[in-house]
Amino acid sequence: MATHYINKIGVLSLGKIFGALYGIIGLIAGALMTLMSLRMGSLMGNEGALVGLLFGVGSIIALPIFYGVLGFVSGIITALIFNVVAGFAGGLEIELD
Repeated sequence: MATHYINKIGVLSLGKIFGALYGIIGLIAGALMTLMSLRMGSLMGNEGALVGLLFGVGSIIALPIFYGVLGFVSGIITALIFNVVAGFAGGLEIELD
């Protein structure tokens, strides 16, 4: 097994990865929010069901976008901080087979 060190991470590369991961998390959260809003809306009658439907559709569209953008930005910030710290600490040790 060879030991290697990661000394630098591509800023946009990590931003894209974090954005995709957080977008998937946002899709799951949006689906759960849709189910909850439809259930709660159906308990409030016809007007509540319409509001629940609109809120549910909005959340399954808005949450993945919102989470994805926040993930992209946090990935960029994380990569920038890692690159600075790795310069002082000597990098991240990994073993490859």
